[in-house]
Amino acid sequence: MKYSRHAKILEIIDKEVIETQEELAERLRSMGVEVTQATISRDIKELRLIKVMTEDGRYRYASIGKSENVVTDRLLKVFAESYVSSDYANNIVVVKTLPGMAQAAASAIDSLKWNEILGTIAGDDTIMIVCRAEKIAEDLVDKFNKMTK
Repeated sequence: MKYSRHAKILEIIDKEVIETQEELAERLRSMGVEVTQATISRDIKELRLIKVMTEDGRYRYASIGKSENVVTDRLLKVFAESYVSSDYANNIVVVKTLPGMAQAAASAIDSLKWNEILGTIAGDDTIMIVCRAEKIAEDLVDKFNKMTK
């Protein structure tokens, strides 16, 4: 049941722009799969779905390429362990890390290949991230804080 549901989720997000868990749950229900919000949340985590920006500025669920999962998981763990804080000004995000960890954390960010990030520059304990817009920078700071809790 779970694997069938996971396959349907991957099929849905591949073909449609799904912005919220509720949208995903509604779409599954329309296919005859009864799910709760908690189940959707677990499925998203297990499938390692991420949110990416669409060309029109909305966010949608997407999957990370399967071959990239192992490397990305390790890098994200490095990022989470080295993260200290982040803030933004206009379309620039500044991330503070533990000393000597900024380049590894920036590599983790780069590995996500988020279209809303134009690039990263890392020093010893600071990363500068250039985003496409101020709202993206604000959202990115929130996302980093959630990723590291």
